[in-house]
Amino acid sequence: MSLEEAIARRRSIRRFTSEPLSQLQLAQILWAAQGITDTQGRYRTVPSAGATYPLETFVVCGQNSVKEIGDGVYRYNIDSHSLTLHHKGDVRFELARAALDEEMIYRAPIDIVICALYERTTQYYGRRGERYVHIEVGHAGQNIYLQATALGLATVAIGAFYDEQVREVLRLENQYRPLYIMPVGRPA
Repeated sequence: MSLEEAIARRRSIRRFTSEPLSQLQLAQILWAAQGITDTQGRYRTVPSAGATYPLETFVVCGQNSVKEIGDGVYRYNIDSHSLTLHHKGDVRFELARAALDEEMIYRAPIDIVICALYERTTQYYGRRGERYVHIEVGHAGQNIYLQATALGLATVAIGAFYDEQVREVLRLENQYRPLYIMPVGRPA
């Protein structure tokens, strides 16, 4: 699919089938969000102010959500393009509760949660760095939309949630600031 076609077909979809994603589909979505684009590891799929890379990406999986990957919260390791189990268990329902009971969060096979570590950027740019982080997460979100569309999948960007509750559900330290929750699956 061409970029033009992916842009034209991109929609915010809120209903998903329960069909699991393949590991390749998940890998491609994560690469589009934050992946490395050169052999030296200097460049990524989204621009970052001063190459400070303040975003951290987590994947929330249910049982049988991704083929051969168990339920749990995983951290995306950008340098090795791999996942690390952050903690085991399906927390999609609790995550949905933290997001004003958005049903699509627990009905989608996976949820991508993008968090910011603001200090990575604000240490160089002061308070203005917060804007740069928000610009960067917008780029990452759009890449997820376009990659999902190109793979025949769907997503929706959710920003309505209680930050502290999301952090608790994911068992994240206080410096992690959730910015987006993006359920991903096959459109129903």
